[in-house]
This record gives sequence, C-alpha cells and structure tokens, in this order.
Amino acid sequence: MSFLTDPVIALFISLALGYLIGRLKVGPVQLGGVCGTLFVALALGQLGVRISPDLKDAAFALFIYALGFSAGPQFFANIRGGWRYGIFSIIEVVCVLLLLAVSILVFRLDVGTAAGLFAGSATESAVLGTASEAISHLPLPPGDIELLQANVATAYSLTYLFGLIAIVIFTTQIAPLILKADLRKEAQELARKLGSTDEEDDQAEGLPIFVGRAFRAGPAAGQTVGEFEKSRNFAVALERVQRHGEILETTGDFLLEPDDIAFVRGRRNAVIAVRDRLGDEVPVPQETSFALTTRDVVLVRKEAFGRQIRQLRQMAAPELQRGIFISSVRRMGQHIPALSGTILQQGDIVTLYGPEQAVAGAAAELGKTLPPGERTDFIFLGLGIVVGLLIGHFSLTIGALELTLGSGGGALISGLAFSWLNMRSPARANLPVAAADFAKEFGLAAFIAAIGLSAGPDAIDLVMQYGLILPVLGLLVSFIPAFVSLLVGSKLMKIETPILLGVIAGQHCSTPTISALVSQAGNSIPVIGYTVTYAISNVLLPLMGPVVVALAMMLAS
Repeated sequence: MSFLTDPVIALFISLALGYLIGRLKVGPVQLGGVCGTLFVALALGQLGVRISPDLKDAAFALFIYALGFSAGPQFFANIRGGWRYGIFSIIEVVCVLLLLAVSILVFRLDVGTAAGLFAGSATESAVLGTASEAISHLPLPPGDIELLQANVATAYSLTYLFGLIAIVIFTTQIAPLILKADLRKEAQELARKLGSTDEEDDQAEGLPIFVGRAFRAGPAAGQTVGEFEKSRNFAVALERVQRHGEILETTGDFLLEPDDIAFVRGRRNAVIAVRDRLGDEVPVPQETSFALTTRDVVLVRKEAFGRQIRQLRQMAAPELQRGIFISSVRRMGQHIPALSGTILQQGDIVTLYGPEQAVAGAAAELGKTLPPGERTDFIFLGLGIVVGLLIGHFSLTIGALELTLGSGGGALISGLAFSWLNMRSPARANLPVAAADFAKEFGLAAFIAAIGLSAGPDAIDLVMQYGLILPVLGLLVSFIPAFVSLLVGSKLMKIETPILLGVIAGQHCSTPTISALVSQAGNSIPVIGYTVTYAISNVLLPLMGPVVVALAMMLAS
C-alpha cells in the first residue's frame, strides 16, 4: 500500500472515492463529492502523505475565480435591482456570525475550529480557503498555524454534513409544515400565473415544444395576420399561406380569406389551442416549411432588465417580433422557467428560436450573441487570475490585526469583474458554463483534498476534544438563519412559498437543497429565488473568512 503515499495518486484516489461516497443518498440528503473527498483525504492523511502548498493554492485560485465569474451576472443584476432577495444573504451572514460569536465564548473554540464551523454550517466550502489563508497571516509560530488550518478542515467535515441535513430537511419538510403549504400545489399554481401550460409534461414525455400545423382560415377570414396573432398574444405565428395553390409569404397586414390554408407555428399548446379560432386542420402543404434556427443571447439591453418575457414584444418593432420565441432561459447555469411571466435579469442567457433572419435581428436588439464553439479564452482566464492574486496582496491594518482579501478574495473580485466584461463582449474573457463548472468542481475538490491530507493526523485529536458539540452546533447554526429568513420572507415580505424556499436554499449556497426542492415542487419555480441569493452568498460568505478569523482572535483574547 506504499503507493498511497504518492501525492498525485493520493489526490486522485481522494477525488475518485470521495465522489463515489458523495453519491450516497439518504432520503433527500446527498453528501456530495466535495465533502466525500474531504473524508477520504482525512483518512489517507493518517499515512503522512502531503500535497504541495503551491498546487493547493493554484487549485483554490482557479476555483474561486470561476466562482466569481459564474456569480457575476446575477450579482450585478441584484445590485441594480435593489437587493430585494439579497437581504436574505445578509440575514445568513449576520445570523451565522452572531451564533458563531456565542459558540466561541461558550465552548472556547479556537480560530481554526470557529472558521470550520462557519464554513460547514453555512455549507460554503470556499470559506475554507479564505479563512485558511487569513490564518496564515496571523503572528503565530508555523506549527500553531498548521494546527489551526488542520482544525478548519476537520471542523468543516464534522459540521458540513449536519448543516446540509438541517437545510435540506428544513426547506423540504419543516418549512412547508410551518407555513401549512402544499409545495407541489403552490408551485404549479405559481407556474400557471407566470403563463405555464402543460409544456413541462410534454417535455417529460418527449413531445416537441414548438410545432407547425396547417388549418383552413375559416372563422378567421376577414382578419389580418397581425390582428389574429395579437388576439393569441403572439403565442403563434402565421408566416405562410396557401391561396389557390400558391404559397404566399405573410406580413402583419396580410388579409386572410375563407379558403386560405394557413401554416401556423408556435408553442405546441398554443398551436393546438388555435383550432377553436380557425377552420379544419389539414395536412401541411408542400413548400410551406422553411429553415429555423436557435441562438443563445446574453441579455445586456438595459430596457429588458426586470421585464417579463411577454413584455419584450412591446419593445420591438412589429417586423422584429413576428415568429420569434424564447425557448429557454439560463441563469448562473440553471434553467429557469421560460414562461411568459418570467422576469428577465441582466446576464440571463436566452435562447431565441425562429427564422434565421428574424432571430439575428432580435438577437442584436436584446444583447450579445454567444460565440459558436463555447471555447475558453485562456488569455483572459490567466490574466484574470493574475489580477486577482495581485489584488489579494493589498491589506488593511486595524490595531494588531491585518485584514486582507488574500488570493481567494482577490480572485473572487477579479472573477466578478471579468464576468462583467464578458457580459458586454461575449467574444472576450469567455468561460463557458461547462468549463466554469469543471474549474469550480475540480479546483475545490483538489484544494479540499490537499487540506484534508495535511489535516489527517490532527483530525482525531479535534474530534476527541469536542465530541458531539460540533455536529450539534452545525445543525443549529444552519437551522436558525433559515428559520429567521422563513419568518421574514413569509410574514414581512409575503414571498410565495416555492420561491421563498428557493431563496433559503440559495442563501446557504446549497445545490443539493435546490435539487431536492425542484424534485418535490415538480417544476423549476424554486430556482427563480435560488439563483439570486446563491449569487450574492457566493460572494459575501467567502469574503467573511478573514472576518471570522479576526472575530475569533478578538473574542479569544
């Protein structure tokens, strides 16, 4: 078994076995690969294997830059939008810091254990890096610093699982019980208010979202095409008509005649519904089909921010809006419901569907088209991380304490800045969603493995010292901020239950929780609230690492 002491082998064994363990699921709770990796690394660390600090720092810088880059569009959108949901991220930070201060005073937690409790109970792994780096700047002997950093990892591993259990069970079971709410029923009702139909069921059954069918004009004769489309809220388009065997292109003022055969295209449910306004359905005439395309567009037009999808047509000239549909909306890599009542935000990626020329015109009006190929711009990736590391060198001295963003905080700020640049010019600084997800996942897992391997020998001592205290604190420090947010959101702000529960999952940066919520709700409505607080908490919580260290030092003195 001597090969296990090879640092590279130990790293990838930690990742492989950790992610295998992370797949284990008990009810709605799934451990996750990152925490699983830490458990395996702590076990392998008993053998004395170590990973170079340079690799650890590089992995964390990659992770935290990608984190800031992914959160950037939503973060800036909420700064512009007034932080209505962002207040819950502040509730999370304030409550956890207050509970942490009480825990330090009552149980005499050391700096490393306090930081690990903060990271684990808030289920925010990035805090491990920012807190560990802040500890490295403390005026302590190297041995003491290594011990405190080891305690960060061990305390995190003991509290993360219980913090995760607390937030998953609270949002999926306890909160609906407190509010006396049927989550699935309310999510479906809210989806209908936003303009939902049965399309999600259609997708689950493999049916197409967009279809084309042909009908005789019948009762619609005497109307113009524009009038007919407006009467259907532009959910369908009559783009071609067969008249006396001739195929004619239509415009908004094209007048329908009784014997016309109209080719109708649009969302499946809307096309089926027009049968009540037209004559008999007939086979689709030859030569009525035409090339259709899709195009992903980053929403950067200011007038579109905060508007519902249905309101976009009011911004466009008639010739630009005919036959154009939004087939999907992505926000921070998460698909949100592309319903007529869905509110769009800065940085959303909307997928336009329709004729090539019309799509190109609409894309130019809404924002910037994503470049084909989805390739990572390594020039800006390298430059962004370097800029972040340089920002991390700046520090602020308050009394005997030296506060600094460190490489982690600097890379986070740089990621936010470069995502802002990418929103305005998608050809520059591009980091595709899949690449960003890999950078976040691998960077964090490698960093966690390095932390766990170095902390291994000291983990048992910390467990023996605190016993069940840390798991219980992990439960409480995770549960109480969620409960406070539930009261604020339901009683004061009157937020709909499915969205509010998504908000609470986001303030904890808990992907397993939103997955459980979506499964229980039966649709993706909770994601609407989740992306907002997830983006803000992903910025605020890692920046709290140095604050937690400073707080623990102050209370311990």
